Amino acid sequence: MKALYKGVAGPGLTLTERPEPIPGLRDVKIRVARTGICGTDLHIESWDSWAAGAINAPLIPGHEFVGHVVEVGGEVTTVAVGDLVSGEGHVVCGHCRNCRAGSRHLCIHTSSLGVNRDGAFAEYVVIPESNVWRHPDDMDLDLAAIFDPLGNAVHTALSFPLVGEDVLITGAGPIGLMAAAVARHVGARFVVVTDVNEARLELARKIGVDLAINVSTERISSAQQRLGMAEGFDIGLEMSGSAGALPEMIDNLNHGARVAVLGLPSQPITVDWAKVVTHMITIKGIYGREMFETWYAMNAMVSTGLDISPIITDRFPASRWEEAFAVARKGDGGKVIIDWTEE
Repeated sequence: MKALYKGVAGPGLTLTERPEPIPGLRDVKIRVARTGICGTDLHIESWDSWAAGAINAPLIPGHEFVGHVVEVGGEVTTVAVGDLVSGEGHVVCGHCRNCRAGSRHLCIHTSSLGVNRDGAFAEYVVIPESNVWRHPDDMDLDLAAIFDPLGNAVHTALSFPLVGEDVLITGAGPIGLMAAAVARHVGARFVVVTDVNEARLELARKIGVDLAINVSTERISSAQQRLGMAEGFDIGLEMSGSAGALPEMIDNLNHGARVAVLGLPSQPITVDWAKVVTHMITIKGIYGREMFETWYAMNAMVSTGLDISPIITDRFPASRWEEAFAVARKGDGGKVIIDWTEE
């Protein structure tokens, strides 16, 4: 099969021929149709310090995907050949305390697709039956391919009740934009998004946020004034990883505000812990998706009108993967999709 392959530790990937994966008794083999490029994939391709410390080559990366089931193991009972599916990329152990308690997203032995095991940047991928998510047959393939990052956005946004609340989202990358769409869909009052990239702020305006603030020229406090807010934001969603984002967010929060943090910082962040304490602010870290409550919430919202199609801005055939990665790395657009069915 064709696959994007990192044969040795170091920068770069190669589109080459690799053996097709063989499913075990409880596994499902999927013919990949579309994949999305994630920031994790960019780290792996460039082989930065994170990748050098976290990745063991050889590896096929990629964890955002959709495809059709072509083969199932002998003990598989809930998935059939021909099903249109995506996959939960975190493969859990099933026996640690959190798994046994029903909190699989907190498994301490998680193995991640495309990071710790071969992933979906290939014509075929194999995952456990328990990780398969079935889509309706008429689901748009580009949308289905990005249910993984949409799940990150949904997990973050729905960490706290949003109905009638004023929501501040720092970071207008694809997941931040999805979170903004989710907040609007479920009934937030004001939704404000910040970034320093005007192209992505324009995408935020297209999906219907109340204000998109360029924090290189304007402070978040001005958004409160422009919207006539009197008491600060109720909910903060930190999606950027910028060292300055969380401190400025905290400066603009109401008493009792709640913050969900998805963005991974590249340097230490100084937090005004006195305000966190005196204003009784809750800060919650988010990683991945709840399995599988987040997936059910995604399905429900998409079926009731959640539209994230403007966030998908670029599509490339697999043969042009280098262009796709270059566009994703530039960071001026939304999600970049790779089509594996060009042949």
